[in-house]
Amino acid sequence: MPKEERPEISVKELLAPFRVTNSKNFRLKDHPTEDTRSDFDFDKMISAALLTDGVSDLQKLQDRLYADDRWSVLLIFQAMDGAGKDSTIKHVMSGVNPQGCQVHAFKRPSEEELDHDFLWRTNKALPERGRIGIFNRSYYEEVLVVRVHPAILKKQRIPDQFIDDRIWERRLKAIRQSERFLSRQGVKIIKFFLNVSKDEQKRRLIDRIDDPGKNWKFEADDLDERARWDDYMTAYEEAIQATATKQSPWYVIPADDKKFMRVAVMAAIRRELEKLDLVYPALSVEDQVTLGEARRRLLAERPAK
Repeated sequence: MPKEERPEISVKELLAPFRVTNSKNFRLKDHPTEDTRSDFDFDKMISAALLTDGVSDLQKLQDRLYADDRWSVLLIFQAMDGAGKDSTIKHVMSGVNPQGCQVHAFKRPSEEELDHDFLWRTNKALPERGRIGIFNRSYYEEVLVVRVHPAILKKQRIPDQFIDDRIWERRLKAIRQSERFLSRQGVKIIKFFLNVSKDEQKRRLIDRIDDPGKNWKFEADDLDERARWDDYMTAYEEAIQATATKQSPWYVIPADDKKFMRVAVMAAIRRELEKLDLVYPALSVEDQVTLGEARRRLLAERPAK
């Protein structure tokens, strides 16, 4: 659909209900799993066009990010199973130069990782300056999955005196302090919780069972995790409350409508990158003279036969 035929959409207005920086007032129940505002009721064609525009804009921003070489960007995606993390990353980052982008999916820790602190394995994967890093799940698993399954702590071989009622509070504080430190080093952290409803998750899990092409996505453990839904929602709420800041915001994106979710995620990434004031490096007088001389020599060459 041509741009002139699309509805005018204010990115700031679109994202305002989802961007969380004031952790004191955050309650997950105040964030619906679908966006009901009539002004943003896109059809499939409009959503696809907006996503295409966003991919193009992100491509240009990434080019400036790489050339500027002062900032790095870390995108963190957290969600319940079936919310659409993989497909969102695939669609939103489809136009990004793979040389300037790294995706890490954090699964069950290895023995080597268990022999280090809980931030060690993710710290190793942080993006260099000029690059975008994507964490499909992250260090937040240590205050989500591990909190819901406290037996996992035993495998982490932490001294007994440090495993008490305040361990989650201390881990969240460590995460907040780590993100503050990284932001001061030029790492822009943008965090997404793809907020899918329990009913929509059920529909998608059934679809994985009924569709032979999606059978591989289904795991029996998904139902065990679903049975702990309320525990996970509590863990997510407290994690966002403890770590949402202006420097490292959370975006709690409605995930029941995938096309809306992808547009909103794209808009959030683009908006946050635009705030970095990324610029191409200015050439010195000497460099400009060198370029001028190179151009003169090229123009002076005889045409190839």
